[in-house]
Amino acid sequence: MRPFKSLISFEEAQKIALDAINPISRTEKVKVQDSINRVLATGIQAQMAVPPFDRAAMDGYAVLASDTFGSGRFDPKVLKLVGSVHAGEVLNVEVNQGQCVEIATGAKIPKGADSVVMIEDTERENHEVKVFKPVYPQANMSLSGSDISEGEMVLNENEVLGPGKIGVLTSLGLEYVKVYEKPKVAIIPTGNEVAEVGDDLKDGQVFNSNSYALSAIAKENGAIPMRMGIVEDTQDSLKSAIKKALSNDFVVLSGGSSVGERDVLVDVVEELGEILFHGVQVKPGKPLLLGQVEKKLVLGTPGYPTACLIDGYVFMAPMIRKLAHLPAIQRQKVKAKISRRVVSTLGRQQFLTVRLENGEAIPVFKESGAITSMAEAVGFVEIPANVDLVEKGDSVEVVLF
Repeated sequence: MRPFKSLISFEEAQKIALDAINPISRTEKVKVQDSINRVLATGIQAQMAVPPFDRAAMDGYAVLASDTFGSGRFDPKVLKLVGSVHAGEVLNVEVNQGQCVEIATGAKIPKGADSVVMIEDTERENHEVKVFKPVYPQANMSLSGSDISEGEMVLNENEVLGPGKIGVLTSLGLEYVKVYEKPKVAIIPTGNEVAEVGDDLKDGQVFNSNSYALSAIAKENGAIPMRMGIVEDTQDSLKSAIKKALSNDFVVLSGGSSVGERDVLVDVVEELGEILFHGVQVKPGKPLLLGQVEKKLVLGTPGYPTACLIDGYVFMAPMIRKLAHLPAIQRQKVKAKISRRVVSTLGRQQFLTVRLENGEAIPVFKESGAITSMAEAVGFVEIPANVDLVEKGDSVEVVLF
């Protein structure tokens, strides 16, 4: 066994990790229909106006506004009906003084008309329409370019495409869009005690849960997880696995980052590249390691599931998001009262997993090795490194997953 040489603060570790990330530059074209949550690699300039023509904003009658001036409930203006037009149709009729055309919402305004009278303000008798309320020019119309003008920059580089922005792209007739590729994250489980899901579990072994959970975090934050096979606790095996994984954008390992006799990850990373930090003042998750090999970052998380996942949430996820050009995640926070006294460790920032019930934050953390410490939690309470005691009933802030 060998002790950690030193521990750095949570804030310093996060800064080192994020400063070391360079967002990927590779791009690809994808169908707009498949671009949800993708990040634009270039700004989008409108090559057409939206709407492309003046159109009715209401069901009613296209008229010359001046023909309606002076109309009232007991003194309506009477116009001659010369046609009817629905959305998607074009009527080759010009509206002249004293005339009107029945028009549906979204239909193109016929030539000559400059406004629309709502159908509620009219009464039709055969080929005559009584108008009971005057309108002003361009009333109840959507003018060409009123939404998007030709040449307008409608979306900027690095914007994340949601449903509304996809609607903008398709309103411009775009079928494909240029986005940044999703980063590929190699996820390597390590340890002689780890068995693959589906295999027979030998005495002394546990199933490989960490790489599946880390893969879920990676996918949730815009990456493509590349789960690799379980690697034995030997320098040669680890060295070979890391070299193979360097074809990806980011390498994440679970297990082997501590200071036990078989925790050789630090030696392998040091041999292949450099260590940026090893050991963070957090609980759980202290044995976190970050290194760099051939310009690729290698993150070593603890083998115990809760520690591994906490480091996945607070370190790996922000790093992946920056790699993918995604904005930093803004986790929802809620106030609650802690349900029992919690004794923390001075000098280590604790992430206490909790569930919420009737306004109380109920700790569910058991130990770093208990996966249910995460499965039963809805979030965590951050206990600062300079706090060693949280009393029952104290107000806390719960950061939701």
